[in-house]
Amino acid sequence: MTPAELLREVKRIELTTRELVRDLVAGDYASVFRGRGMEFAEVREYLPGDDVRTIDWSVTARLGTPYVKRFQEERQLTLLLLVDVSASGGFGSAGRTRRQLIAELTAVLGFASTRHRDRVGAAFYSDRVEWFLPPRSGRRQAVRIVDQVLAYQPEDRATDLPRALQYLDPLLRRHAAVVVLSDFLDQPQWPALDRLAWQHDVMALQITDPRERELPAVGLVTLWDPESGDWAVIDADDIAVRQRFVAERTAFDTAFSSFCNTRGIDLLRLDTDRPYGERLAAFFSRREHRWA
Repeated sequence: MTPAELLREVKRIELTTRELVRDLVAGDYASVFRGRGMEFAEVREYLPGDDVRTIDWSVTARLGTPYVKRFQEERQLTLLLLVDVSASGGFGSAGRTRRQLIAELTAVLGFASTRHRDRVGAAFYSDRVEWFLPPRSGRRQAVRIVDQVLAYQPEDRATDLPRALQYLDPLLRRHAAVVVLSDFLDQPQWPALDRLAWQHDVMALQITDPRERELPAVGLVTLWDPESGDWAVIDADDIAVRQRFVAERTAFDTAFSSFCNTRGIDLLRLDTDRPYGERLAAFFSRREHRWA
């Protein structure tokens, strides 16, 4: 994609997502995200009933009378978009790849957060974090993230979410809302999300494609894993093969849903061949009513 084509695509995405961003910001945006962090507000004299755990001992010793620290909810939310840029992101059988859908989703989330004057950042990961943009506020920040999603050429093909989170852990010292955009096909890596959810508000946006849900009856088909390079030939005319394919995918989806549900991770599946606006709005509406 040339620079001119990239600029046109970024502008198209911004225009396409503008109404959805406006609707999201028009709602009680702050309550969509759980548990904003706390920031220091002031030090004042101790009053009967104050929690003794908030006593500022250095100030108390200096002034000779008890003082306590007061905190308030942070005025700004920190939103981190954790984007899977492994080789499977280039797959798409319905006219739109995973990467293209992820670009639109990051636009919605990024522009909504900046219009609310929150901070938004991004981390692109394959088998490691390849690109990290520290959270900042402002429209230019959101545009830069969308631009990078579309233009970025990953250095590695595989996925290693635990390694990526190990890199990010010291960078996310305060509570944040973390949106992970991936296909989540590597089941052994799911526990890394569990550890992340202990400290942050985690949302999983699972990007799927229709060819991953069912196979058409088109004879011999070569299946290739773009991350591992493994491949296999199957007979898609065989109804038993197609049924087994659907059953295995259904079992996988059920297992991931159960994993997220038991760990307090909100999951939304979005398909490359279907409109996502209403489903994304409904997803955030459910969160808004839950945490309001």
